[in-house]
Formats: sequence, structure tokens, C-alpha cells
Amino acid sequence: MSRDFNGFRVTILGLGIFTGGAASARYYAIRGAEVTVTDLQSEQALRKSIESLSEWPIRYVLGEHHEKDITDADLVVVGPAVHDESPFLRLAMERNVPLTTEMNLVFEECNRPIIGITGSNGKTTTTSLIAALFRSVYPATLEGGNIGRSVLNELNSEVFNEEGIGGKKFTSSEPIRLDEESKSEFPVVLEMSSFQLHRLAWIRRSPTVAVVTNLSPNHLDWHGTFEAYEEAKQHIVRYQSKDDLAVLNADDDRLTRWDNFCPGQVVWFSKEKPVKIGCYLRDGMVVYRNTEGERTVCPADSLRLPGPHNQANLLAAVTVACHHGIPSSVIQSTVEAFEGVEHRLEKVGKFNGVDYYNDSACTTPESTVTALRAIDKDVVLIAGGYDKGIAFHNMAEEVIRRTIAVVLIGMTGDKIESTIREKKTTGKPLIARTETLEEAVLLSADLAHPGDVVIMSPGCASYDMFKNFEERGKRFKAAVKELEETNNDTQSSKLSSRN
Repeated sequence: MSRDFNGFRVTILGLGIFTGGAASARYYAIRGAEVTVTDLQSEQALRKSIESLSEWPIRYVLGEHHEKDITDADLVVVGPAVHDESPFLRLAMERNVPLTTEMNLVFEECNRPIIGITGSNGKTTTTSLIAALFRSVYPATLEGGNIGRSVLNELNSEVFNEEGIGGKKFTSSEPIRLDEESKSEFPVVLEMSSFQLHRLAWIRRSPTVAVVTNLSPNHLDWHGTFEAYEEAKQHIVRYQSKDDLAVLNADDDRLTRWDNFCPGQVVWFSKEKPVKIGCYLRDGMVVYRNTEGERTVCPADSLRLPGPHNQANLLAAVTVACHHGIPSSVIQSTVEAFEGVEHRLEKVGKFNGVDYYNDSACTTPESTVTALRAIDKDVVLIAGGYDKGIAFHNMAEEVIRRTIAVVLIGMTGDKIESTIREKKTTGKPLIARTETLEEAVLLSADLAHPGDVVIMSPGCASYDMFKNFEERGKRFKAAVKELEETNNDTQSSKLSSRN
């Protein structure tokens, strides 16, 4: 049932360039609230978000915040980028102005089961695969969260047609109509960041099904310590009921300790060993085991994405699907059709016998390690970016083992280079620096030989040079495409001259 906020004063503190801030503004505007959006970024930087709200009478304060917009509000919706130490957030707390977030609104509005996925790496691929598996049986499954789209304004939709929902299509001869009872059968699948989980504790809620892919240092510039980061992640299970489900990685030492405080049932997935309840690998097959026995679900190589980390993502997703009774035949056909997620170890081109991969969503050193281990060829790595305060020691060791050259960009370039030079004992890998990503692509093309791989797996956030990792990935793909087009034009010119 739609809530009425007529005359209610709502301030969106941090619109951002993803969908959460805009979704919250829309949610309150269509319910009659007087909405103010305030963000430290400029109108140009926020243009796409602002355009998506053009049909509502929203007031904007950009490039700065005003105390009055906080103190006069009946409610402040806090964006995930707003730090706990923000003076405007602290002002709201001091004045007892109610606070919420887009993710908290989703949990409060949702009358469906919520499957939440978090982790330091792999959560987007796992989220998309789980959503695809459930959509194959429950076509009105919603998908969103930190994956880059909000479901806030879709939660109470009652009709879904052949154009699909959650950004995905499904085949249906007739529109699907959901009443309140049938909605409970169609889950909402949410990728959840540490920022979103940190403030989910405000309402003491956790998803019905919580999936944690792995845990390694990330966002230390925001959380301060690894322990604080882990504590934020733990909110995904902390407020579950005894009937809820936690799906954890048995190969992650930190996660194996989590079952001590999980209120609900804990099941596991593992690439390395059998588990009592959950999924594991045996002779190249995914096996699901529960108290009633076990069954072989599908070959591990049904998933066409490279790397052992994607096998772990597969196991996590299949564990959830099997627990909810999705047949093995449906799981296998869905997994075989799954094409992966843009900007995550995405093969984007081939030039002079060299494959090019876009891994722009890799924003931690550990993610770069994972990407390098997924490629069984000589690698030219493009890395570097915004500094989140994470050490590069493990990444440097993997770079030395697995690359022939590394081309560094961004503010962390010096830090990564010095760490590699401290550890390497031979001339390998060659280390180079460029000012732009486009220059890095051109140099990498010169350094790579036929049969090699060029991969942009930055190991850092993008904010020093780009709006976000998506812009960085698109710029990389455009640079690779230009390489290919230039090569084709050159070949055509040579043929023309011979004729």
C-alpha cells in the first residue's frame, strides 16, 4: 500500500551518479513530499541522475550543503558515500532529525523474500547469476542494489510484461499479475555493499537469505580498519531469524568463524572440500548435499566465465538455488546461458593475436590477484587508480609471478611501482607509466605478443581519473575498439596500394 508524504520535507543528502539517491528522491516526490536534493558534486557531474527526476518538482542544492536543509527536514535520506564523520550527518543526529537510506527503505517496503549478497569480490557476478536462476522459475524476480540499479520503486508493482523487470527480459505470452499473496513467491535479489550494510543496522534488519562470497581488506579509507569493515559486512546475517539462511564460503578462514553468531541456518560452499550441507566440487561436478542426501547438479565448466573464483561464485549461487528447490536441469541450462557481467573480466576484443579483458570493476588489490590467477597466459597488466588505503604487497607478488609487463596509471602508480620493485629479484616484469588510460592501452599493445593477454584490472577505485568504474571500463573498451579499427584501416590501405 502506497504511503502518503504530502507536505513532508525530505532531504536527499548525496544524490550520487548511481541509482539509489535518484530512486529515493522519486519515491518521496511521487508520494507528495517536498524533496530537496543536496550534493557536493556539480550539476554537470550529476546530469544523468538529475535528468531521471525531471518530471518532479525537486529542489537542488549542488556543489555545497546548507545546514538549513538538514535542520528543517522531517527526514534525511543518507547516500552511501556520506561518511559517518560528515558534519551534516552529525548535525542531523544532534538535532534528532530521522535518518534513513535507500537500502533501508527497500527493506521496510518489501513484502517479498530478500536474497542479499555481499563479499569483497564476486558479489556482482553471484548476484546476477542467482537472479537469473530464480527468474527461470519465478520470472517476476527483482534484481538490484549495489549492482547499479534500485528496486525501490518496483517493489509494489503488480503487473510485469514481456519486457521484463530488473533490467532483464523474460518470455511470457501474457503479462504476469501479482497479488499480495503471490508476490511472496517472487524474491528480491540484492547486491549489498559494506556501506549499505553498515547503516542497515539502523533498522536491525537482515535479508531472508544472506550470501557472503569472501572477505578481504577493502574500503579502509572509509571504514578505517579491516575489523570495522568486517563488522559492517556481518550485518547481513546479524539480524536474521532462526528460519533464515546464511550461505558462507567454507574456504575463507574468516567466514568459517561467522557461524558462531549466525541466528539462522548456516550452509556452506567450497571449491576445496566436501561440506555437510551446501555445494562443493567433486571430479569437475557441482554436488549439492543436504540432510536428505546429495545430488549432482551440473558440470563446473557449465559456467563459461574464466577463473577458479568464478567456480566459487557458481557454487554460492547454486547452493541458494538448490536450497529453494530449483531443478538441476533448470540450473544447468541457466548457468550455460549466463554471459557474465560487464566490466568484470569481460573479454572485449582481440588485436594482433592478443586478447583484451576489461576488469574495471576490480577496485581492490585482492581482486587483481584473482583476475591474474584466472588467466593462464602471459599478461600485460594495466593497473592503478584512486588510493583506498589498502596495501599492495600481495598484488605485487602476483604481478611478479604472472605478468611480463605492468603499465601503471593514476594516483597509486608510484605506490604500486615501489612495492613491485621492493619485491622483484629479476628484470621481470617491465614497469611503465602513462598519464592516460588510452596511452596505457597503446603501450600495452606494443608490449604484448601474439598469444598474450592485456587486462585492465586496476586494483583501485576510479575516482582520481573517472566518475566511476563504469566510465573507466567504457573508456578502455573504446580504446581497444580504436586499436582494432586502426588495424583494419591499415590493412585495407595496404591491400588498396597493392591493387
